[in-house]
Amino acid sequence: MSIDALEQTKPVPVTHIRPLRGWIPINFRELWEYRDLLWLLAWKDIRVRYKQTVLGAAWAVLQPLLTMAVFSLFFGRLAKVPSDGLPYPIFTFAALVPWTFFSFTLTQSSNSLVGNPNLIKKVYFPRLVVPMSCSISALVDMGFAFLVLCAFMAGYGMAPTLNILWLPALILLALVTALGAGLWFAALSVRYRDVRYIVPFLVQFWLFATPIAYPSSLLSRPWQTVYALNPMVGVVDGFRWALLGSGSAPGPVLAVSALAALMLLFTGALYFRRMEATFADIV
Repeated sequence: MSIDALEQTKPVPVTHIRPLRGWIPINFRELWEYRDLLWLLAWKDIRVRYKQTVLGAAWAVLQPLLTMAVFSLFFGRLAKVPSDGLPYPIFTFAALVPWTFFSFTLTQSSNSLVGNPNLIKKVYFPRLVVPMSCSISALVDMGFAFLVLCAFMAGYGMAPTLNILWLPALILLALVTALGAGLWFAALSVRYRDVRYIVPFLVQFWLFATPIAYPSSLLSRPWQTVYALNPMVGVVDGFRWALLGSGSAPGPVLAVSALAALMLLFTGALYFRRMEATFADIV
């Protein structure tokens, strides 16, 4: 029998491609393989945001500055809200720097899938890359706001201590919180388009549920721990402690906030992966 005849008698391998169903684990190896796409999408967001703008990067600073001015007038001067012995403007601005990063990341990641329908429909890649890219571009805005905060500290004669080494961990906590909530809303917004109207309201409510215009020390110690189930409580208190020396080290509060943020990210990623197979069909 010839070689060609033998090859014809061999069974042809068949590969069956089926959509994954149920609760799908996160493929971290695949995410790493698409890291270049992550940076590319983040760079595109940065260019689009600052292209053909009059003030450029100043927009990243104006929002927390104007919010600080409003809070200082109504809460600091009129309502006489305490500020843990700190000047009220810098007390508020130190909290608004991480908060602006969080709110921007949450809002952008929530709308990231419905804002890129052609990309979702035509090209395969891990969909987690799209909401994750929003957090990288938000870090640029946070960098500009942080420089203004440093100028405020210098103006008030405040110098950072070694506690500033905690800042990367606190920024990571804000990122985990924003990404966890963003994954939930990104997946929900594909199926329910009115979710995009709920997110701004939620962010506004979350702002006043976080100790930005007031100190968390207004609550007694047991209630502070319960209050820390809002992960941004640990972030805001941690920023003030690390930069301004406000209060004591937020150990229990930070631990509870970190656990809540990790749970939010874990459940959000699982739900996102469960719904991922239907994104291209209904986006």
